[in-house]
Amino acid sequence: MNTADFLQTLDREGRLLAAAAAAAGTDAKVPTCPEWQVRDLLRHTGAVHRWAATFVAEAYPEPRPFGDPPDLDGAELVDWYLDSHRLLVDTLAAAPADVRCWTFHPAPNPSPLAFWTRRQAHETTVHRYDAEAARGGTASPIAPDFAVDGIDELLRGFHARPKSRVRTPEPRLLRVRALGAGTDAVWTVRLTDEPPVAVREETGAAEAELSGPADELYLALWNRRPVPVVSGDQALAALWREKGGI
Repeated sequence: MNTADFLQTLDREGRLLAAAAAAAGTDAKVPTCPEWQVRDLLRHTGAVHRWAATFVAEAYPEPRPFGDPPDLDGAELVDWYLDSHRLLVDTLAAAPADVRCWTFHPAPNPSPLAFWTRRQAHETTVHRYDAEAARGGTASPIAPDFAVDGIDELLRGFHARPKSRVRTPEPRLLRVRALGAGTDAVWTVRLTDEPPVAVREETGAAEAELSGPADELYLALWNRRPVPVVSGDQALAALWREKGGI
């Protein structure tokens, strides 16, 4: 996938998120994030959109805190989220390809603009799923190639950072396999008492494997639903559920 693909996905997913949130109502519980109501989801995601847009718009070179969301609720909060989403999409669409700004994880990306467009496409997709879970009914589909990319970003980006809590006292080997629709992809994750090291290849004898259709596995690794298939040492799957949250 290229940056234009991610921008198109971000645009669509944000509009779907807002529609699901409006249908659910801001009082609705978010079953995939039990501590949240829909208003919390909108405030969080809108604040993240504005935070990300600032780095790109200002070519800002250093980390900075999130801004505080406004004290809005109901339809006004949904409108504020839509404005936040539109600001982000328009900022990314207008940015020069060679913009230099801060980014925060080492997953392979050709540029800061590619990083932020990709990251916000996945951020928005996961939270769109949350909003649709609050609304109920059938969730919108996730394209297999996009899901594979999101698994790669999670394993080789987020969990490569010192913040990752997915660690084991002794070295262990975990396999992650996304299946189906011509998108079969496999990762080997080496677990130690340091941050995990994931490579996109099948190497070594894994002690456990997490597998399933790419879209289901993507949501499972983001702790939105159970892992479709776990083989081998069940404790490693449990470790992911307990420690894999971002």
